[in-house]
Amino acid sequence: MTRLPLAVAVLAGLAAIVPGPLLAQSGSPRIHTDRPTGKQLLKLPKEDDAFGFIVYGDRTGGPAEGIEVLRQAVVDTNLLDPDLVFTVGDLIQGYNGQKEWMAQADEFKSSMAELHMPWFPVAGNHDIYWRGPGRPAGQHEKNYEAEFGPLWYAVQHKDCWFLALYTDEGNPKTGEKNFHKPECQRMSEAQFTWLADILKKAKQARHVFVFMHHPRWLPQYGNDWDRVHTLLKDNGNVSAVFAGHIHRMRFDGKVDGIEYYALATVGGHLSMEAPQGGYLHQYHVVTVRPEGFKVAALPVGTVIDPQEITGDVSNDIARLNGGLRPTVTKCVASGTGAAVRLDGSVDAIVTLEYDNPTARPIELEIIPQAEPSWQFGPDHQHLVIAPHDKGQTTFAVRRFVDSTVPASAPVVFTLPRLQTRCDYLAQTRRIGVPHRDHVLELPAPAELGRQAASEAGVLTLDGRGDCLAISSEALQLPDGPFTVELWLRGDGYQGRRAVLAKTQRSEFALFCSDGRPDFSVHLAGRYASASGEEGMLKPGQWHHLAGVFDGQELRLYVDGKLTAKGAGQGKRTRNSLPLFVGADPDGGGRPTSFFDGKVDDVRISKVVRYTRDFEPPRQHEPDADTVLLLPLDADFGPWGIDRSSMRTHPRRRGSAHCVVESRPNFR
Repeated sequence: MTRLPLAVAVLAGLAAIVPGPLLAQSGSPRIHTDRPTGKQLLKLPKEDDAFGFIVYGDRTGGPAEGIEVLRQAVVDTNLLDPDLVFTVGDLIQGYNGQKEWMAQADEFKSSMAELHMPWFPVAGNHDIYWRGPGRPAGQHEKNYEAEFGPLWYAVQHKDCWFLALYTDEGNPKTGEKNFHKPECQRMSEAQFTWLADILKKAKQARHVFVFMHHPRWLPQYGNDWDRVHTLLKDNGNVSAVFAGHIHRMRFDGKVDGIEYYALATVGGHLSMEAPQGGYLHQYHVVTVRPEGFKVAALPVGTVIDPQEITGDVSNDIARLNGGLRPTVTKCVASGTGAAVRLDGSVDAIVTLEYDNPTARPIELEIIPQAEPSWQFGPDHQHLVIAPHDKGQTTFAVRRFVDSTVPASAPVVFTLPRLQTRCDYLAQTRRIGVPHRDHVLELPAPAELGRQAASEAGVLTLDGRGDCLAISSEALQLPDGPFTVELWLRGDGYQGRRAVLAKTQRSEFALFCSDGRPDFSVHLAGRYASASGEEGMLKPGQWHHLAGVFDGQELRLYVDGKLTAKGAGQGKRTRNSLPLFVGADPDGGGRPTSFFDGKVDDVRISKVVRYTRDFEPPRQHEPDADTVLLLPLDADFGPWGIDRSSMRTHPRRRGSAHCVVESRPNFR
C-alpha cells in the first residue's frame, strides 16, 4: 500500500504552493525551498497584523510516557491559540530502521494533528540517524521529507519570515553524521547558498526568525557558525534564533541585534528536575507586534523569562546539582573523652563547610536524618553563602549506646545523613535545586586499628554492590615502587571483576575477570600489565595475589609463584577517585565490576616486597613501609579497620561486612 504523507488530502498533486489563500497577496509563494520533495506537506497560517507563535523543544530521550507531555502541550497550545507552531527537532526517538521509524513518526504526527493551527518541524539527529542494517545514503533524510517536510525551508507570515535550517547534513566528504564531531556539524554550500538567497528575498520583512536543532553558536556543535551569523547579521532584520538538543533552557544574549535561545524539552529526558533553573518540560511563547516581539517560557501554570536563564545561570545550576556537598572540617569532643569512641558512642561538635561555586548567593537548609540513637542540636541549620565563597555551620552530635548490649558484641551502627536543601538566589527569583542527601562523614575513633588482629575473619562481598572505599586523599601511596597483595576466594569469576582498583586511565588495579589474575599500572600515558591465564583462579578456592612494580617492570605472583611480568617505566598517573576493595571506580567515582566472594588481609606497601617465588604469609604484618593494611577480621560501625600507621579506615558500601571464618591453611 502506498503511504500518504501528512496533509496529502489538502495538497495532493500539487508540485508547488498553489494560488489562493496559500499565496501571499503579491501572488508569490510563501514557502521557499530548493528541496525537490516535502514542501507540499506544509500548510500555511492565516495572515493578520499582530500574532503569536509557539516553539516546542525536543521530545526524545525520556520515558515512553513523554508523549503524554507532548499531548498536554498541544492542549495548552490550542488554549493559547497562536497563529503557528514550530519545533526545533528530535521529534521522534529514531536511531532505528524503517519500520520502527515510521511507527514513531505516526505517533508524533497523530499527537500534533490535534493542533488547531499549522505546525512546522525542524529535523534533529534523532529524526535522521539510522541504526541497524540497510542504512541508505542520507540515513532517514528521505523518510523525514516524505513524512514531515523539507530539510530546510522558509515560510512567510504577516510580513515576517521563518527559516528552518538543517544541522545534521554530516561530513561532506564521508557522509558521516555525528554531532560530536565538528567536521560533521557544518552547513553545506548548497544550504548556505539557499540561505543567502532566501535572506535577500526576506530583506524587507519586519522580522526574520531562525529555527534549527543544534545550538550551533555553542562551540561544541560546530565551527562555522560565525560565517552563518555574519550572513544573518548583515541582513539587518534577523531578530532571534531558536534551537534545542541540550534539553535545558538558556539565553545566550543578543549578539549584533539577534537573540539566541535554546529550549528544554516537551516530554524528553531531563538531567534533573529544576524548573526555575531551566530544566523542565516547556515551550517558548513569542508575541509579535508592530513595535517588536516578546519571548516567554511557559511550563504548566507558570511563565518564565528565558532571558534570565543565561549561560552563566544554567551552568551555575549544573554546578550546584553536581557539587553541593558538606565537608566535615572539624570534629571535637563536646564532653569528656574522644568525640567518637570505641564503644560506638559519639559526643561531638561537628563543623560543616559548603562551597558555593556560583556567581550568585545560595541559601541552604541542612536537616539531619538519623536513627533514634542519634541526637542533633539544633534540629536544622540555615546558611547563606556569598558567590564563590565557603560557608560553615555547626551541629552538636551525640550517639547513645544501648546499655543492654554486651561490651564484647560487634559495634554496629550507621552514620547519620544530612539533607541539604538549596535555593539559588538569582537576580529576580529563587531557583530551587534538587534536594541532596549526604552521609555525615564523622572520623573513626583515633584508637581504632591499634588492637591486635585476629585470623578468624574475612570480608564477604555479594558481587552486586558491596565494596570498601578509601578516598584518594587518604591513600598515601607515593610515586615509585610498590606492592599490592591480598587473599581472595571467588564464588564466581564470570565477566569483568575487580578485587582492588583505583583505575580510570590512571593509577593501578588487581583484576580477576573470568578467573584471570591481572595486575595493571598506568605509566607514561598507558597501562602496563602482567596477566595470568583465564580460569587460573578457581571458584571456592583461596588464592594469594601479589602485584609488584619495581620501577622497571610489573610482576604478578599467584600463590607465591611468579606468574607473569611486563615491562613498565615512568611515573604513575594519578587520579582523585577512590580506591575500592571489591570493585572498580567509574569516571564519577562510583563502584562497578564488583567482586563476588571473600577477601582477606589486603596490604599495600611503598616498597618491593617480593623479587622471587615466596611462601605467601598467612597474615600480613604492618611495618614502616606499609601504606594500608586491612586484616578484614572485624568491622567497626561503617568502617573497615586499617592497622597500618596511616589509620586509613575504609568506608563499607552496600552490605559488605566481615564474618568470623578461619581461612584454611594454604599448603
